[in-house]
Amino acid sequence: MASVQFSNLAKSYGDTPIVKEINLDIDHGEFIVLLGPSGCGKSTTLRMLAGLESISGGDIYIGEELVNDLHPIERNIAMVFQSYALYPHMTVEQNIGFSLENLKVEKAERIKLVTNVAEMLELTPLLDRKPKDLSGGQRQRVAMGRAMVRSPEVFLFDEPLSNLDAKLRGQMRKEIKAMHKKVQTTVIYVTHDQVEAMTLADRIVILNEGKIEQIGTPKQIFDQPKNTFVAKFIGAPAMNIFNLSNPKIQHDFGVSMGEHNPVLLGIRPQYLYLNENEVKGVEKAAFVDVEVISSELLGASRHIKCKYQDQTLVVETASHDATVKGIVRLYFNNTQIHLFDENNNTITH
Repeated sequence: MASVQFSNLAKSYGDTPIVKEINLDIDHGEFIVLLGPSGCGKSTTLRMLAGLESISGGDIYIGEELVNDLHPIERNIAMVFQSYALYPHMTVEQNIGFSLENLKVEKAERIKLVTNVAEMLELTPLLDRKPKDLSGGQRQRVAMGRAMVRSPEVFLFDEPLSNLDAKLRGQMRKEIKAMHKKVQTTVIYVTHDQVEAMTLADRIVILNEGKIEQIGTPKQIFDQPKNTFVAKFIGAPAMNIFNLSNPKIQHDFGVSMGEHNPVLLGIRPQYLYLNENEVKGVEKAAFVDVEVISSELLGASRHIKCKYQDQTLVVETASHDATVKGIVRLYFNNTQIHLFDENNNTITH
C-alpha cells in the first residue's frame, strides 16, 4: 500500500495544455475517483502516474519516492484498461500469471498466487478457458486478477466498465468495491459515469478542462458543489439553474440581493415536491407555481418538465405522480437552494 501525490502536475501536447498543474494528495488505501467529461484530462493524468505518458511539468510521488523518470514496471502499480487487454491465445490461468512469469517467480509460488486470486474473484472454474469463451464481466474479472496477482502498491482503473451493459456494470461495481475492501490497496479510478463515482469513491476529484474543480466525498460533492460546473455535472437530472435578474424568481425563492450579490440560483430536481406534506413542519418551506410541459417515466421515478418564468425546470418525483398537468404547485425547503456569484462560484448563505 502507498500514498500518491501529484505536485503541480502538467501535460501539454505542443502548445495545447491537457492537464494544468494538478495538486492532489491520496492517502494509503484510499479509493479515489477521477470524474469528468470526455477530454478533461483524467485518463492522461492516470497514464502519467502509470508511466505511459511523459510529464510536461510537476512531480509524481508514490509513497516517498519521486517516480517521474521511473519505467512503468519500476513503479509497482497495476492498471486495468477499458479494453481488458487479455492475450487471446492464453488461458485465464496463463493471463493472470503472465506478469509473474515475466518477473521470474517460481512455478510453485506462481500457481499458489494465481489460485488465490482466482478464488477471490470466483474464476476457478474458468482457469482453462480462453478469453473468447468468456463473457464481458468474466473478462473484466480476469483483467482485475492479472493486476491483483502482483500485489501492487497502487491499482489504476481506466474506465473499466464502459464496455459492459447496465446489469453487468452494477455487478462489477460491487466486485471492485469488494476487492478493495479485501486488499486495502490504494485505488485511482477514472470514469465519466457519476453513478460509478458516487458508489465507489471515498473521495471524488472533479476535473474540467485539465484542472480540478472540486475534491470531496460523494455527499460533499452532491450537497455542497463549489461552482455551477460541479452543480450541473453531478446529479441526474441536472440541477435547475435560474438567473436572478428576474425579480419574480428572487421573490419566489426568498433570495435577498444583499452584499454577496448572487447572480444565479440552483435547486436539485429531487428537492422539488408535488405534495405539501413533504415540507410539512419545515421552517423555511416555500412554493412556486409552474406549468407542466411533459412527463417521462423511469421505472420507480418520473421526471416532469415544467415551464417557470420562461425557463425550463425539471422535477424528479415518484412514478405514481403520473396525472399532473396544467398549472401545478411545487413545494421546497428554502435551505436547499444554492446561490452562485458572477464567477459561477457558490455563495454560502
